[in-house]
Amino acid sequence: MSHEKDNQVHKIEIQQPVDLVSKKYASRSRIYVRAVEGIYQKLRQRIGFIFMALFMVMPWLQYNDRQALLFDIEQQQFHIFSMTLWPQDLTILVFIFIIAAFALFVVTTFLGRVWCGYTCPQTVWTFIFMWFEEKLEGSRHQRMKLDKQPNDFNKVWRKTAKHASWIGFSLFTSLTFIGYFTPIDKLFVDFLTFNSTFWYAFWVLFFTFCTYGNAGWMREIMCTHICPYARFQSAMFDKDTFTVSYDANRGENRGPRGRKQDPKDLGLGDCIDCNLCVQVCPTGIDIRNGLQYECINCGACIDACDGVMEKMRYEKGLISYTTEHALEGKPTKLFRSKLMGYLVILTVMTAGLIYNIASRVPFELDILRDRGQLYRETFTGEIENTYTLKILNKSQQEAVFTLSTRELPEAKWLGDNAIKVAPGHVTTLPISLVVDPYLLDMPINDFNFVIKAEFADGTSDSIEQESRFFKR
Repeated sequence: MSHEKDNQVHKIEIQQPVDLVSKKYASRSRIYVRAVEGIYQKLRQRIGFIFMALFMVMPWLQYNDRQALLFDIEQQQFHIFSMTLWPQDLTILVFIFIIAAFALFVVTTFLGRVWCGYTCPQTVWTFIFMWFEEKLEGSRHQRMKLDKQPNDFNKVWRKTAKHASWIGFSLFTSLTFIGYFTPIDKLFVDFLTFNSTFWYAFWVLFFTFCTYGNAGWMREIMCTHICPYARFQSAMFDKDTFTVSYDANRGENRGPRGRKQDPKDLGLGDCIDCNLCVQVCPTGIDIRNGLQYECINCGACIDACDGVMEKMRYEKGLISYTTEHALEGKPTKLFRSKLMGYLVILTVMTAGLIYNIASRVPFELDILRDRGQLYRETFTGEIENTYTLKILNKSQQEAVFTLSTRELPEAKWLGDNAIKVAPGHVTTLPISLVVDPYLLDMPINDFNFVIKAEFADGTSDSIEQESRFFKR
């Protein structure tokens, strides 16, 4: 008997972790999102439309006979309308990334994950794909019914049309995205006429596959398991952050009732337990269970609940954008130390970016000395130093550069001191400086090269670059 009991205990101990593992790695249940109308969905749709239109149109804009936005990685040049950024302008890109990060921190601290719900590309593309799905397969209940049907003609053509529209839209957006990194008009023509190079075709098809997979198949998995933002967002939340929340004090106890019945007489709250808030959620959560990291603050459950409250003739706002303090009956602090700290850093970084752009000189001068021979004495007894000047024209127009020296007494310039450089090009200019050694006080003398640029539009600018002249 004792052996039988030991075996039973052993079986139970083995079975328990297997059950936990099977639950942890259970297959994903497909989410059939129900369409909903309301103020927040209209706002989300309009914001998504604006950003999608900008994404589609911007690479087609022209400026000075070139693509206005072109991030040419191969040539290491980022053309942004009248400005061209080079690797030497890395500080500007750093400021842009820091500003974007702290802007996200400010918005998240104040309004939660509204970036995810309204402007994140994953969300925008997912809702577009769901629009195709609804137009071709029908409403939520029709889609659920269609998936249970056998593969008849009706199901096959609807599924085929849906996936064809997904792939077509993914291909178009992929071509548009790649068009930010290579001339877009040539890209479209070459790809559609099968004349594209291997790597351009590879990246277009790669991003097509990624878009189709992310927005068509993975959807909420990207938000709940892959995106790191969902994991560290709680570090920016506090009790004064506006998030989509359910008012449990008002809604509980839940339960169905007639429209003319008084919920207080039934011992019920305002929630009629219709589950519409769950059906419209793109990540499939029940907001009534409290704040969850899967929630993307899209407000779909608010619109659904407000519609039910209106039909039941109850006050709206059972689910709303509110704060934890407000739900507890405490005042909400709009301006608190953490939020103000983010705003101060964001302001400083923005000022730094503006200063960097305003003080940016559209050309550079690099000075290379002849290291094989630091100086040479001429047959007349004078001292000669040789330099190689590299002039980079970072502007988008041709310029004439004139060079001279300062603080080097009576220096003779051997070589060209004026040169024309095309936009986006680097020119090398070898020159020599000759000085009477009796005019030099030190063995190593500091002086400046002065370079002045005259641009094609009539503007001019100048900079100075420090160098050294060796006497011996």
